[in-house]
Amino acid sequence: MKAAACVLGLAALLGACVERRPAASSSFSPEEAAYIRKPGAGVITGHAFRTRAKGQVVNAAGEVVRLVPATAYASQRFASLYGRAKFIPAASYPQEEPDPRYAEYTRTTKAEANGRFAFDKVAPGRYFVTTQVIWGEEDALFREGGSVYDEVTLTGRETEPVRVILSGK
Repeated sequence: MKAAACVLGLAALLGACVERRPAASSSFSPEEAAYIRKPGAGVITGHAFRTRAKGQVVNAAGEVVRLVPATAYASQRFASLYGRAKFIPAASYPQEEPDPRYAEYTRTTKAEANGRFAFDKVAPGRYFVTTQVIWGEEDALFREGGSVYDEVTLTGRETEPVRVILSGK
């Protein structure tokens, strides 16, 4: 009983420390995001990981990696979630759900065991690439790590894959 009360108290204290950011105010526009469905020749490759406090690297092994068109809605959503950082701790994940159409205009892949991933046939445009890097026991109340992202732009003139590192830095 005391342990549960301590955990709830700790959660309340942590919640009070989380920076509150305004929610996205623009509405999702399928027309603005439609470029993600166009054929393209671009390739985005990357590596997703976090470095723990003692220097140990944790890869995003098996995690879903999302390619999100950087629309006004997505830009406001990412600014709301991450602020000026490129990492959000798992304990700070928001509870609000995005517009259901948002996911329909997102491509996904899975990171390999070494945290590497790739998207091919990507149309020119500006994108957010995001995933999570989580460690700790799956049934634990609080897990370490969190969500990372970066932004990438394809012009359509690339002759090599565009590389992105998702480390939260």
